[in-house]
Amino acid sequence: MSAHGLWTLAWRRLRADRVGMAALAVVLAFLSMTALSAGGLIAADWEAEVGVPYAPPGFVGAGAWARPEAPGAAAAGLPDNPFDPLADDLRALRAQLAAQRATAAERLPTLPFGGDKWGHDVIRKTVKGGETSIMVGLAAALLAVGIGTLFGALSGYCGGVVDDGFNWFYSVFTAIPSVLMILAVAAVLQQKGVTTIVLILGLTGWTGPYRLIRAEYLRHRAREYVLAADAIGASHWRRMFGHIFPNVSHVALVQLSILVVGFIKAEVILSFLGFGVPVGAVSWGSMLNEAQGELILGRWWQLAAAATAMASLVTAFSLFTDALRDALDPKVKT
Repeated sequence: MSAHGLWTLAWRRLRADRVGMAALAVVLAFLSMTALSAGGLIAADWEAEVGVPYAPPGFVGAGAWARPEAPGAAAAGLPDNPFDPLADDLRALRAQLAAQRATAAERLPTLPFGGDKWGHDVIRKTVKGGETSIMVGLAAALLAVGIGTLFGALSGYCGGVVDDGFNWFYSVFTAIPSVLMILAVAAVLQQKGVTTIVLILGLTGWTGPYRLIRAEYLRHRAREYVLAADAIGASHWRRMFGHIFPNVSHVALVQLSILVVGFIKAEVILSFLGFGVPVGAVSWGSMLNEAQGELILGRWWQLAAAATAMASLVTAFSLFTDALRDALDPKVKT
């Protein structure tokens, strides 16, 4: 079956899977949110202090700036001192201050998910944090799948000494615990930032795609269509990526979707380990890191917002990956 026919059949199977299509809709919604946030169309002012620190969910700004007056005659409801020459001036100042507070309260928005310790809107912060986490997951997964596909193609197609060398390299990477490998790469890079996180995850996560792509190339390199391409004089590079890769690209795509989920969760771990986003940036991982201290104080809304958004995306991506794997499985009959 040609690569074009495989993708056509896979799309037909995927459309018949209601759960997979619903998961795809959720994933596309998150990706659209990421694109709008990256373009500055939404959550661009997430750092604006729109409420008091730790404003609870459903908070309306009217109560933010209301301050109890100092105890005294006016606070107790007693009449003003008729012999006080400043009584009229104090009454006018109180009225002016009350009007200013009412005006400021009208300008404050309602915060459905509350505010953080700086008074930032948690919803906008969650959207902006999602932009960082999703971009990290996608970029790191693309890097890991790209490295794994290149190494797997060279190893499986060439065989011999080349295959032995890549297998030795693969064995070294898989023999070291992933956490230690991540820390080792982070120590070498010695810099915090989104690019650093992408490099850490991408340079340590290529082993899974490598193993599967290598197995596919070992299976396809001796097939008739590859031998026919060799007979008409096609170069090795063209046979590897012009003929074989289109027929194994579905494996790379499934690995990509799997790694996106894993890397979004790994970004949270890196934030806890101190290798997360720098100061001034936000991600779901940094929000969860902040929330662990807030939870002790009973401020649960930032944790709930970040965890709900992350769980929704990860669940949808996992369901979509399962549906995509089933759709691309040639053993499944239509």
